[in-house]
Amino acid sequence: MAFIHMVPIMDPWTGAAAVAAFVTFLIHTFLGGREIATPLLAAGDLARIPKYTSYYCWHMVTIVLFAMAAGLAWGGWTGDRAMIVAVFALAVAFCALSVAMVRTFRVSPWHMPQWSLFLVIAILSGIGAF
Repeated sequence: MAFIHMVPIMDPWTGAAAVAAFVTFLIHTFLGGREIATPLLAAGDLARIPKYTSYYCWHMVTIVLFAMAAGLAWGGWTGDRAMIVAVFALAVAFCALSVAMVRTFRVSPWHMPQWSLFLVIAILSGIGAF
């Protein structure tokens, strides 16, 4: 019976944030890969170095999204508040960057919906952290 009390219970808000981050990772990887990365590589009017640098950045984002989901899962499971706050800060920053790009380039927020995914992660992880 004592073992049951030793098993940590994940904070439900942080758990939900981890799921949201993992879903964002999946959307980025599979839908975004098809809609953004594949056409980027096929673009014949881009010079090689800018094209491959953009593709490299695409994969960096993929890694960061997975790390955010893993960090939230870890933080929620172990109670590592610093990890949750770090991922919260990233989600807020990425949300703000997305909104700034929408405004700067005058595109519909639904043509660049990343802000909404990061907003969900920020809200859920913020509640879990604070």
